[in-house]
Amino acid sequence: MTPRTLLAGLGDERKGCGPLIAPLSETTRPLRQQVFDRVRAAGLIPRVQVAKELGVSPASVTTITQELIEAGLIEEASAPREGDQGRGRPAVALCVRSSAHLVAGMKLSDREHTAVVVDFSGNLIAGDVIPRRPGPMSLPELLAAIETLLHRVCAKAGIEPANLTALGLGVPGFVDCQSGMVMWSSVLLERGVALAQAATTHLGLPVHVDNDANLVTLAELWFGAGRALADFAVVTIEHGVGMGCVINHRIYRGAKGLGMELGHTKVQLDGALCRCGQRGCLEAYVADYALAREATTALNWSHREGQSINVLLESLYDHAKAGNTAARSIFRRAGRYLAVGLSNVVNLFDPSLIILSGERMRYDYLYASETLAEMEQLAISTGRPKPPVKIHAWGDLLWAHGAAALALSEVTDALLMPARESAA
Repeated sequence: MTPRTLLAGLGDERKGCGPLIAPLSETTRPLRQQVFDRVRAAGLIPRVQVAKELGVSPASVTTITQELIEAGLIEEASAPREGDQGRGRPAVALCVRSSAHLVAGMKLSDREHTAVVVDFSGNLIAGDVIPRRPGPMSLPELLAAIETLLHRVCAKAGIEPANLTALGLGVPGFVDCQSGMVMWSSVLLERGVALAQAATTHLGLPVHVDNDANLVTLAELWFGAGRALADFAVVTIEHGVGMGCVINHRIYRGAKGLGMELGHTKVQLDGALCRCGQRGCLEAYVADYALAREATTALNWSHREGQSINVLLESLYDHAKAGNTAARSIFRRAGRYLAVGLSNVVNLFDPSLIILSGERMRYDYLYASETLAEMEQLAISTGRPKPPVKIHAWGDLLWAHGAAALALSEVTDALLMPARESAA
């Protein structure tokens, strides 16, 4: 699948990017930033419409937009009038100046690394994927892999890394986004790594780091099904189980930036060993390595120990589809544990939508009707309908696009709120 094809799957002829916040519903952020975000979210919007949606005077919007135009962040463009037959002067609207900045987004995973380059409007310029050897890497090895992939994707985009304003970086594990500290990750040998600082120094480029599940959530918030939703949750299932939660159009990370670790909530006391080192985590019953563990035990596949997990899981899925009772029971058991996790999400956050994402969404047994029905039974009964569950089995490039959204967000904040940066 090409990057352009992926984008076509993210939205219907996408216009703009970023959260679509309801008119007259936001007053906490500086007006300058609200104006810019309205323009970027709409893609193309008249000044009078911006003023109407924000509930401010057209004169105030004109003053702010002129400042943004002079700063090179937005520009005027002709917009078709409704019912216009080509007569008279075309209407003038505002749009983001796409060439103002370029950013990259990158996801590092247990099996492959992916990257994209996008412009300031969020349009995809190029994408790339490189496989990697299994197992965690040392920090120098990880930095070298980041540099290699960055040069490759920039070459595809026809630019030099020096042309980028920032890089967003996603890794699995426990990440403090604000400080850029990775407390633990399956792709790193070391714990407590100041990855953002190390990557910034190594690349000579501002790098912002977040948990990879948060980046899938950002991708949905900026480009996908969550753009117009104030509150929704994303649960990812791949080599691990992750979660991102949006509350009032903003991603929630917790007091120390380490929240939303659904995969490490406990579903069985003294249960199966999780890769985090504790026992009984949801991830230890649902993730790739959990399914592989069950397959090698229940189906006596220990002789296949040397093969990749992907090959083993595909074989397990084929056996289940062919009617193998033991293979089906493995997926069914994982689905029941997933139902427990999803019901807890419903009980805790009451989201308007739950999105299941990640490579393992290919395995429909995990979200079979029995699983979703059990989720509804385990959730608190209030007499009101439970949130719908959507399945988004996007490729890994989506995660990198979420990392690009992180970079765009950080760059925009720095440009529109310079006082925050200087105070820091």
